[in-house]
Amino acid sequence: MPTTKTPATNAPATKTLREGSTQKRAAILSAARDLFLADGFDRSSVDAVAARAEVSKRTVYDYFGDKRTLLQAVVDAVGQSLITTIRRTLDDTLTDATEAAELEDALVTFSMRIATDMLGSAEYATLQRLVRAGSDHLPDGGRNPMADTPDEAIADRLAAFAAAGLLDVPDPRLAADQFIALTFGVALDRLGSANAAEDDRVRPLVVEGVRTFLRAYRA
Repeated sequence: MPTTKTPATNAPATKTLREGSTQKRAAILSAARDLFLADGFDRSSVDAVAARAEVSKRTVYDYFGDKRTLLQAVVDAVGQSLITTIRRTLDDTLTDATEAAELEDALVTFSMRIATDMLGSAEYATLQRLVRAGSDHLPDGGRNPMADTPDEAIADRLAAFAAAGLLDVPDPRLAADQFIALTFGVALDRLGSANAAEDDRVRPLVVEGVRTFLRAYRA
């Protein structure tokens, strides 16, 4: 899925962190996200995060270890929210197509939903801002939770269409990468945005991208 790519690495563990209260953890993440976006990473103190979340400073450190790890946790949380949106959209739009003639409409509907519900969402803009602004502070350059999971989810669905005889897909992950490049990728490259709700030029690009994809992969 189009987004900033960063290496997938894990920060070294310096202490045992507490899982703790789900409610407190969510409050800390929400407070940190708001402050990182409003004031930037450097100007957002752990004291300010704790005050906004209405927890102690010790609780923030017990749950997340340090401010850099907290930033990574915020990025991960936003990314997981977007991945949930993608999986829900896949389930809503690409499960009922059982005939080859239905594929074009289904793939266009899926693509347009992604362009509005995901790529045009405040959550996606937030992820982009956090990754761009925080890359120097994220552990080992950071990891992007959007890097592979959406592509693999699309690949799984294309493989299911192939198993049903609707597509000829020798390499589902490659096909998913090409599908994304032909639809969302073209809109992002040409228009700088894939927000179909705000730009009526997105849909024609998506439709032609789907048709090009099907010419290559239709069984």
